[in-house]
Amino acid sequence: MKTLKIIAVMFLLILTSCVSQKKYATLQTQLTNSQNELKNCTNEQLILETNLANEKSKIEKLESQMDYFKSTNTNLLDRLSDLSVVSKSGAESIKKSLEALNEQNRYIKNLTTSMQKKDSLNLVLVMNLKRSLDNFDDEDISIEVKKGVVYVSISDKMLFKSGSYTIGARAKEVIGKIAKIINDHNELDILIEGHTDNVPILTDCMLDNWDLSVKRATSIVRLMQTEFGVKPERMTAGGRSEFIPKETNETSAGRAINRRTEIIILPKLDQFFNLLSPPTNN
Repeated sequence: MKTLKIIAVMFLLILTSCVSQKKYATLQTQLTNSQNELKNCTNEQLILETNLANEKSKIEKLESQMDYFKSTNTNLLDRLSDLSVVSKSGAESIKKSLEALNEQNRYIKNLTTSMQKKDSLNLVLVMNLKRSLDNFDDEDISIEVKKGVVYVSISDKMLFKSGSYTIGARAKEVIGKIAKIINDHNELDILIEGHTDNVPILTDCMLDNWDLSVKRATSIVRLMQTEFGVKPERMTAGGRSEFIPKETNETSAGRAINRRTEIIILPKLDQFFNLLSPPTNN
């Protein structure tokens, strides 16, 4: 603005008065300088405006980058939050799985321990029975462990007369020795099974071998209860007739082996099923 005023004044002076050539030249030089100064100011203004625009563009880029980083940070935080939830859920699932595995391991360990105890008990029973019945013929009495339980198999030649279920005196001695050992182990139950050969039988009190095998089993049970004090709730009597032979029924020797009574000493059924039941998760 100051420059424009100077130019105006100079024009007025030229128009209103006469000046010397020297003064005119001076004024002309000042005018030129003023024009150059104006041009320089204009150029500087353009440069400043350009720089300002560049700076504004940089600021806009920085703001855009800032917004991007903020958005990315928010997404990362959300993902971390999701991962935290997943980790908690996964940790809980792993914990439950480990608890289930530990429970199964305890069950297997307890089952193994129980089976070892049962095997040890069976060994003791077999040793005690063999020691107690040592003076009897091995052909008439066999003692063995089958299917995890103790079997005492007694031939009918020792126990009964042919076709009869009446127990002889010699048989009572055998049953008495077995009953004594049974009474020493109240944690065990007893199953008495009667077996016959395949020769048919028909009398006034027996229709067939089913009747004979059952009556022989109940005779043993009754003797153990009444004369040797075995609790009746521990015993079961059953007849298998001719259908579980140990040998062929085609020979007399085979039929003699098949005619037998088996005393099976086994765990109490409720304890047995509890032993086999897997643990339940609360």
